[in-house]
Amino acid sequence: MPPAALANSNSSTMNVSFAHLHFAGGYLPSDSKDWRSTVPALLVAVCLVGSVGNLCVVGVLLRGARKGKPSLIHSLILNLSLADLSLLLFSAPVRATAYSRGVWDLGWFVCKSSDWFIHTCMAAKSLTIVAVAKVCCAHARDPAGQVSTHSCTIWSVLGAIWAVACLLPLPEWFFSTTRHHAGVEMCLVAVPAVAREFMSVFGKLYPLLVFCLPSLFASFYFWRAYGQCRKRGTKPQNLRDQMRSRQLTLMLLSVAVTSALLWLPEWVAWLWTWHLKAGGPAPPQGFIALSQLLMFSISSANPLIFLVASEEFREGREGLWKWVISKKRPTASVSQETPAGDSQAFPDSVPASPASIPERGETGSPSSGRGKADKAEIPTLPDVEQFWHERDSAPCVQDSDPAPWEHDDQETGDRGK
Repeated sequence: MPPAALANSNSSTMNVSFAHLHFAGGYLPSDSKDWRSTVPALLVAVCLVGSVGNLCVVGVLLRGARKGKPSLIHSLILNLSLADLSLLLFSAPVRATAYSRGVWDLGWFVCKSSDWFIHTCMAAKSLTIVAVAKVCCAHARDPAGQVSTHSCTIWSVLGAIWAVACLLPLPEWFFSTTRHHAGVEMCLVAVPAVAREFMSVFGKLYPLLVFCLPSLFASFYFWRAYGQCRKRGTKPQNLRDQMRSRQLTLMLLSVAVTSALLWLPEWVAWLWTWHLKAGGPAPPQGFIALSQLLMFSISSANPLIFLVASEEFREGREGLWKWVISKKRPTASVSQETPAGDSQAFPDSVPASPASIPERGETGSPSSGRGKADKAEIPTLPDVEQFWHERDSAPCVQDSDPAPWEHDDQETGDRGK
């Protein structure tokens, strides 16, 4: 048998023998080198773009919180960006590494916690979007009202969101482990026979609790908020507040819709994998990898929406950039002024150039002080000093004579005599 046919045979045999296994941690065994290099490269690109965008959003929000009291809606957007940043910094590199290797060599703890951490962050994002939609609805009802939220309330809401998000995917933590199969180390979801019914119910309830119900509640709140924003106010101030509230509602609605659309393929792959029947077709590896890539791309799309669709975030981005530039300028100016201020760089005996001597009437300029000091240091020759002294002491008759040409004629006649 030719080597190519033998390799294809081994690959098909491996795929058939692994078809009934439930992989975890992003591990997908594949013999294709192109496959194992393309997916990690795309994940790295998504990670870089999303990290820069989320860091910019976090910087704008933190800088705005230092100037005034923190608002609940800004705190929820900050929580959303921190969850995206956690996914991109901790989970995306693990998935890229798992896709690029043929065996699982990342250890037992990473295998056990990888899926749990990803779904914890995604559940926190889903619950945060519901909370943002509810606050946005309240803001659209009274856009001119200044609602001050206590810090304890903000921390309580954020703590409740993360507590629920950590508890929901706990079964994945319990049953994910490393196993040797066909002489290869793998990261699998190994469910014992006693817990199969429980995990079957979990496989159906988890998407309902994390994706379906939050999307339904968020849609309801956004629909009510948009209906409130369409009502026009009679006063110009109320009209401006309603326009700002409508812009905020559309921005948050765009974030919710984008997240739902990009997350939907992951739930299709989830239900397909968790309810795979014996002898049934397994989900293709390409579809699983694509769904994972789209799920991570949510963390790159959200900050782009914030920074582009919101006027407040655009102004905050420009202010943050100016602040960073102003922090860098003193360091550069100090490094440039150090050679000029060195007293040993130029000797004191070198006279100043004539261009540095100020003209008459420029005594108020800073350069005039330096010109006088340089002029005092220039030595004056005796002949030159006597010349200027005689010139200053001589009476200027001709300068004050209204008819100087008469003196010229008189001098000419005297010379003729």
